[in-house]
Amino acid sequence: MVDLRQVEKEFDTVSAALKRRGVEEGVLERIKTLFEEKKAVRARLEAAQAEQNAKSRLFGQYKREGKDVTQLQKEVAENKARIAALNEEVRVLEERLAELATTIPNIPDPDVPDGEDEEANVEIKRVLEPASFDFKPREHWELAERNGWIDFERGVKIAKSRFSALRYEGARLERALINYMLDFNRDRGFEEVYVPFMVNAESLFGTGQLPKFADDLFKIEGEELYMIPTAEVPVTNLFRDEILKKEELPQRLTAYTPCFRKEAGSAGRDTRGMIRQHQFDKVELVAITTPEESDRVFNEMVACASDLLTSLGLPHRHMLLCAGDMGFSAAKTVDLEVWLPGQGRYREISSISNTRDFQARRARIRYKEEKKNRLVHTLNGSSLAVGRTLIAIMENYQQADGSIVVPEILRPYL
Repeated sequence: MVDLRQVEKEFDTVSAALKRRGVEEGVLERIKTLFEEKKAVRARLEAAQAEQNAKSRLFGQYKREGKDVTQLQKEVAENKARIAALNEEVRVLEERLAELATTIPNIPDPDVPDGEDEEANVEIKRVLEPASFDFKPREHWELAERNGWIDFERGVKIAKSRFSALRYEGARLERALINYMLDFNRDRGFEEVYVPFMVNAESLFGTGQLPKFADDLFKIEGEELYMIPTAEVPVTNLFRDEILKKEELPQRLTAYTPCFRKEAGSAGRDTRGMIRQHQFDKVELVAITTPEESDRVFNEMVACASDLLTSLGLPHRHMLLCAGDMGFSAAKTVDLEVWLPGQGRYREISSISNTRDFQARRARIRYKEEKKNRLVHTLNGSSLAVGRTLIAIMENYQQADGSIVVPEILRPYL
């Protein structure tokens, strides 16, 4: 959640930054109006409190001078009621501001480029050169049919569209990838954790999915629980409502979970294959840091995910997302896009974000420094989307006859 004190103090600067995120002028004007109303009510409140203090001091003087205090008592009682009413006005205005703040995205970092969508994202660098094929490379759904690795029709039969079933070497390779990713991340200093695949509403509020993105969540009927859209939610919320010791930071965590998303608004996009599914496996990286360490840890997380792709021999590129293409909670995001020769294009396979103190303010995650409680910075990133990694291996390691060579580094896991 944005810092309302910062918004009020630096309104013009912050509103300009939020416009880069697509926040509408009307919303910002509403916030400005509420700030002005609160300031005016506070001024009246402070005047009434000053008057109350002055009148209260008169009681002793009146008694010493033998004056009648009846009128003074009446005035003090009336002013007390006025103070109570003004306090209630301030509370209501602050409540409205807090409610509006829950729907406002994070303030983008200054180095985040302007832009509304992926067309304005900036390529930082490329890692590994795509292989040349002496045949026309097939897309993953064609390879899946030839090898029997992915069963799209039966996935739809037992659930609905955008579900699939993995079989034979496809299922084994999915499991191998999960284990390899967790081992890789652990070797990089990330502690492995295993978390619930269902979370409560407070956890989803803490990381920014609620209330704004309720339509993309699968809710459990009759329960105040939701299927997780990403491991970022349960792993970050391990520390919700906690005050950590500075020496405990940074916390670096990695977790495997399935993820569940309705994919609201994606009708007609990636309808073939396994690129965009309602259920998919992912290995996640999460970090909890001090503000001073968050940039360094962010770079470490980007490097970890990129090196993982490199170890699998998968060509990819680093993309700095523009303000309009970042996730709601992110202040800065670098996407890793893997090369898919069958599609002849790069596709997102990892997204690493620094949310600064945005999530920490919502989830009340703090650390103690010099007897003061400060908000931590939270970071998260895919390492990697497992299904998309499987697809990338299929397309990049395909042979002319349609068979697929398993990367050497994964063979011990099979």
